[in-house]
Amino acid sequence: MALIETSLIWVTYAVALAILFFIAGIFVFIYQKPSERSASVTIVCFITVFALLATVLLMPVDIALTSSTTNRKLGTKKDWATPDAVDNILFQLKVVYYTLYSLDAVLCLLVVPFTFFFYEEYDEVAAEEGSQTIGHRLWGAFKYTIGFLVLVLILFLVGFFIPVAKKARDEHKDLGYFKDLLTQNHGERALTFSIGILLTIGTILYCLYTAPGLALLPLSLIKTAPRISAPQIAASSSSQLAQNRERQRQLEGRNEGREGGLDARDRRELEALVREERTLVRRERLAAESSGEGSNFLIKAWVKIEAVFRPLKLIGGLLLLVITLIIFASMLITCIDKIKNSVCRSSCGFLLGETQIFNPVNSLMTFTSKVFPIDYILFLLLTMLFFAASVLGVATIGIRFLWVTLFKIRQRHTSPSAMLIATVLLTLMVFALNYSLAMIVAPQYATFGPQTYCDRPSRHPDEQPDCSNHKKAIKPCSERSDNPVANMVCTPSVVSTFLNRITVNFPYLGVVDFWAQFAFLGIFLLVFVVMLFRVPKLDEEQLDDDLREEEEEGLLASTGRRFGATWQDITGQAKGVKRANYGAAGSGDGEEGGEAAGHGEQGGAGRDSNW
Repeated sequence: MALIETSLIWVTYAVALAILFFIAGIFVFIYQKPSERSASVTIVCFITVFALLATVLLMPVDIALTSSTTNRKLGTKKDWATPDAVDNILFQLKVVYYTLYSLDAVLCLLVVPFTFFFYEEYDEVAAEEGSQTIGHRLWGAFKYTIGFLVLVLILFLVGFFIPVAKKARDEHKDLGYFKDLLTQNHGERALTFSIGILLTIGTILYCLYTAPGLALLPLSLIKTAPRISAPQIAASSSSQLAQNRERQRQLEGRNEGREGGLDARDRRELEALVREERTLVRRERLAAESSGEGSNFLIKAWVKIEAVFRPLKLIGGLLLLVITLIIFASMLITCIDKIKNSVCRSSCGFLLGETQIFNPVNSLMTFTSKVFPIDYILFLLLTMLFFAASVLGVATIGIRFLWVTLFKIRQRHTSPSAMLIATVLLTLMVFALNYSLAMIVAPQYATFGPQTYCDRPSRHPDEQPDCSNHKKAIKPCSERSDNPVANMVCTPSVVSTFLNRITVNFPYLGVVDFWAQFAFLGIFLLVFVVMLFRVPKLDEEQLDDDLREEEEEGLLASTGRRFGATWQDITGQAKGVKRANYGAAGSGDGEEGGEAAGHGEQGGAGRDSNW
């Protein structure tokens, strides 16, 4: 029975990994720039994103395996859960955790930097001439990566020799778990310190990127759909195109027969009009393709169906808004609980022995964990919410140094260098996310799950009390239980032990990680209030740049663009703008300004109409 139960839990994790496999692939595929894809960059980004998500989603498996050793209805250990069997489960989890954490650290600090320098070393001219080989690129990348290798060695050496804090243990000798958390093994201490440093750095990024992203995610679904309608953009572009060509005709007619042709001022204006004409032709073509014009029946039907069901996006945004606010409240409640009820406060990074204030997310996760894998599904969705918020935050803010934007992260427009740097940022943020989910969002669930113990005296030291007739004596497991039976029955999860070990052994890291949660909540609230009253605007310049770039790459027919106000896309009519009957363009790309029919017709709307 025990083998079947634990096997099913691991099978569930394998299914989750399969889902993560596709999520990581979709993320890399969507954000990479198609014309600049590199096999090495794609593989490294994919493996890194996959590994970091696999690390976070190991937590419910950890909780389910440790909780499977107890009978929560009686508050006792199961018959098969001998000390050796429990130790074997914990050992397996530790091996998987340490492997994944080490893999994340190596990918973040060594593999991704090496791939970055390897890509930047490429010289197309030198490669064509044969003066640059793969060996030269590998050596050049290795030289630059030596600095990161030295950084890793320094982290491990400092963690190996740095003394751990013993103040918390000395002040709370009655709490046995403090003794267990203080690391004695130097190798384990080095890994704990290294991950703690990465976690603290990630917490800063977590506040700067994930907090705004979490506030923007539901509001972006509510306020930016639809962005602009295909009929609207077609009609507006048609009107502006007719005015543009009429102005070109006027300039050419006014200067007809003049010696030397157009004067300097008119020539500059004509050149600007020609450039604008090309842009308007691109917009018209994109609008036609996005509305299914010239396509078969299936494409047109899909466009209409997509427009009809678009209001569901608004409903999803409202639902996501409620969930986000509940998470915000849960985090705030836990932070207040830690300040009021922490057993050792700053000397152990505000470790909370027992939750004493109701936390909605924590209660929901603990309740659903009684029926695995319901809690796993909820945890997967919760993790994806925070991951999507992190991606949205990076995409919105960009990769910056102070106020200077170094790279922009945008769908299908992200360079390989920017993809690698964004992957490192996401890795560090997921380290912080692991801490936040386990210690702030749902601390009781992440530590003991649904485990219970019988709070009655035992007849013999190694014998468990019987609560079959005393149901009220069955209590949830906590780290501050006075009854020694709790230590015999309750098994804390490996992830909670590891994270608590960081905060207890190195309390200065725990203090930073804890108070940063208030910064996270403050940034979230600020961005949420600002965006709640801010009207989203269409970035026309960015849209035109994208259209120009896609036309050059032959990717103008991408189906991923979102155009269409719901009713206008369903009816195919634009509201408030009369479409100019200017005829068909003389050339597909609009290179010849003014050669199309309908050259002199006005569109019935001004240049600034609705666009």
